[in-house]
Amino acid sequence: MLLCKKCIFARKVSAHFMEDSHKLDHSECQNRIRPVKEALAFLSGKWKLPIILSLWLGNKRFSEISKEVNGITDRMLSKELRDLEINGFVKRVIHDSYPVVVEYILTDYGKTLKPVIDALGEWGASYHSRPANGSKRASHPDTE
Repeated sequence: MLLCKKCIFARKVSAHFMEDSHKLDHSECQNRIRPVKEALAFLSGKWKLPIILSLWLGNKRFSEISKEVNGITDRMLSKELRDLEINGFVKRVIHDSYPVVVEYILTDYGKTLKPVIDALGEWGASYHSRPANGSKRASHPDTE
């Protein structure tokens, strides 16, 4: 990814990068990094990732997801599923049966998150296992 010299983000150091980096102004650079920020913001919520992981194991009814995602309230699960559905990651399927059965499935678009989450998991494992340079490493409250 090409970034301007102002940005504090890590850069790939190469002759090509050094030649072209001065050609980007800061607003162009910010436009390039915006999708990364938005993706991280979307996945950083407390519940979205556990819900997505639950659905990777197969189609689920609301009550099944609720049991698998420890600590989530029905109201919050409903809100998060609606948000995931609006963004195209999850599909709500109503089966024509009696009683009515509603299932949630991960869409093909939702399945595109797998390599992203796998890569973040690998990075997280290597980050967690590296020495902390003598100081305590910051942690997220949800991971303790």
